[in-house]
Amino acid sequence: MARPKPVTFDKKKIVAENRKARFNYTIEDVFEAGLALTGTEVKSLRGGEGTIAESYAEVRDGQVWLINANIPEFSHGNRFNHEPKRMRKLLLHAREIDKMVGAVERKGMTLVPLSVYFNSRGRAKVELALAKGKQTHDKRAAIKERDWKRDKARLMREKS
Repeated sequence: MARPKPVTFDKKKIVAENRKARFNYTIEDVFEAGLALTGTEVKSLRGGEGTIAESYAEVRDGQVWLINANIPEFSHGNRFNHEPKRMRKLLLHAREIDKMVGAVERKGMTLVPLSVYFNSRGRAKVELALAKGKQTHDKRAAIKERDWKRDKARLMREKS
């Protein structure tokens, strides 16, 4: 049986990426969520600023919030500037939120943002994953496999 293809979203401009997420967590499900932002936050993101390295998402009162994501203040924002690490609302369908709530409460999973990007229509989106934390031995196995693939590719290049 063929393996199902992973979900791909229409990413035009990736602003921030959580590269450690795929190493620290096993990704179960991936969702695309809209991001409710103020004007100066959008301008900062369009300038390529912003980090989601230590951020996570949480469900509160039936809404999903992005916590600890850093979007620095806009340089020309004056008094209308935003707070860099404020909680930001994620826009999802109710069915998706219900699925997330069930997984987080019953299975002990975590909501991890993988990337922040602008889609083809210019909307800021977050690629959000339902993930389960990896144990140390799983991480070691991943490192060993990655090193072996690198060595194998090097050996194949040398032979040809």
